Amino acid sequence: MTQLSRRAFVTAALASLLVSCAGHGTDGTPAAHPTGTHPPARSAVAPANAPHPLARSVPTRLRIPGIGVDTPVMGLGLARDGSVQVPPITAHDQAGWYRNSPTPGQTGPSVILGHVTVGAYGDGVFRHLDRLRRGDGITVRLENGTSAGFTVTSVRTVAKAHFPTQQVYGDVGRPELRLITCGGPRTGDGYLDNVIVFAALSTASR
Repeated sequence: MTQLSRRAFVTAALASLLVSCAGHGTDGTPAAHPTGTHPPARSAVAPANAPHPLARSVPTRLRIPGIGVDTPVMGLGLARDGSVQVPPITAHDQAGWYRNSPTPGQTGPSVILGHVTVGAYGDGVFRHLDRLRRGDGITVRLENGTSAGFTVTSVRTVAKAHFPTQQVYGDVGRPELRLITCGGPRTGDGYLDNVIVFAALSTASR
């Protein structure tokens, strides 16, 4: 990641309220309503059989067989208030990659956001994200023709008021993936929690 994009990435992470299906945060307490397994080690060394980090290439498609997700991936930037954008509310909902984060397969945390619901259109692309479990597979197709395979290491449900910014956006020494959506109890204007999937690069192929 370039110095400029890293600065934008960190600024958004620390300052932002991710409206709708992302989170806001402080470097606060761990999950208010944890699910699944413990969070991954933040500076874990990649196993000997893990692929080398990949060259930067924009993600174009996301597949998560365990929950029936097969979606195009759009690029997301920053909103006027400095928060990370979320995908638009449309009938043909799709996931969005935050383009100031590493691309999937690069060293660092690549961030992909999606909705749990899309208003009158019904279920969002990440409706069943909280059903993922450690060991489940995720595949991201990149613009250069490479497929980056990730293995889920942890799934957490956290209160938005205590979003673990550092654990989601902080530097890591290997290629990792973060999938984020809303979850938990529903209120009049959204959801109280976020669901966050942590995953690590496990395969790469063309």
